[in-house]
Amino acid sequence: MTVRAGAAPLVRFDEVDPGARPERPVARIAVVVSLNFPDMTEPVADLVRAFTGTALATLVELGAAFELFDTSSALASSSAVADLDGLLVLGGGDVDGSLYGCYDATIPNSYGVDLRADHNTIDALRAVVAAGRPVLAICRGAQLVNVAGGGSVIPDIEDYRLHRGGPGEPMFVDEAVTVVEGTRLASLVQSERLAVRSGHHQAIDRVADGFVVCARADDGIVEGIEHRERWILALQWHPEDPNGPDHDRLGIFRAFVEAAAKGCGSWSAIGSPLVHRAADHGRSGR
Repeated sequence: MTVRAGAAPLVRFDEVDPGARPERPVARIAVVVSLNFPDMTEPVADLVRAFTGTALATLVELGAAFELFDTSSALASSSAVADLDGLLVLGGGDVDGSLYGCYDATIPNSYGVDLRADHNTIDALRAVVAAGRPVLAICRGAQLVNVAGGGSVIPDIEDYRLHRGGPGEPMFVDEAVTVVEGTRLASLVQSERLAVRSGHHQAIDRVADGFVVCARADDGIVEGIEHRERWILALQWHPEDPNGPDHDRLGIFRAFVEAAAKGCGSWSAIGSPLVHRAADHGRSGR
């Protein structure tokens, strides 16, 4: 079964809501995700339920409260995310190619494209970065961080075998990733090599100004970027996959929640080009 735009949603908030909330939250996290997107299938809906539910439960486990901003529909105010202490952007469908200069209507394996949701998320990123909040972005979220900063995306990875399953196989695979020495990510995970969960056919290509690569796959594909000065960590893989290692997920999420709790929006006090780049995207193509 395939869900088309305008059809009844497959994924409901109550299916991802962990229920419990901390009585005295250490931080309040804005979570941006499309629970439903064009051409969603039931197997993909199951992944959205599992990954989103794990991400929200992890925030609660670490003492954080959350507010979910579902970009399946237009957000009333993208800037409202900046009222919270940090921003978590989760995965989903592909980023619209027009945002990074790709106008090929026949991108192989393309799915779930929603330009309006992309703009909503970029606007949210702009507001949060301008407010000096930390950002953790995953998969599609990582690509949007890069695009918002002026970077680009590989529309389709031709040799995909390290990054996702093939036809008739499970989409998600265990992938070996090398963490770049001296990066913030390296200090968070305390390891040069990680076994992560991946299921992507796109990836970051040209890295946005102000960012550095913090992780690569064995074929050289970028698996993570971080801002040189701002607390912005963007990961192509899915630490919130419940089939992945708990210690990596908890280490990354804990560092993010602690940064939000302390009001640490930057590694240093210098501003980010993401603010200006995202503003440019917000004015174009609308």
